[in-house]
Amino acid sequence: MAKKYSSKINKIRTFALSLIFIGFVVMYFGIFFKNSPILMTIFMLLGLLFIIASTVVYFWIGMLSTKTVQVVCPNCSRHTKMLGRVDMCMYCNEPLTLDPTLEGKAFDEKLNRKKQL
Repeated sequence: MAKKYSSKINKIRTFALSLIFIGFVVMYFGIFFKNSPILMTIFMLLGLLFIIASTVVYFWIGMLSTKTVQVVCPNCSRHTKMLGRVDMCMYCNEPLTLDPTLEGKAFDEKLNRKKQL
């Protein structure tokens, strides 16, 4: 089965969104400990930490997104942002590279590493 790739920016945004939902779920578990204010407070604060971590990740990817290279996808002709040597189009998942030595090679996220294994 072929591996599903997606844009690095979209992966990080999805991770940040999942942190928000994890935070809400952890807070919800705190409701089951109404009889123990200490445990309920711990769950509520832990959930709040997940949500704060999500905010930090969103801020970080926002700052990182301003330093990306914008290219026009050859497949869908839309502007997309690239992080690293290889990336995927945010819209059509077309493999993209600005490195001429990587053109024609099979797409692999390991190509972003400086030292190839």
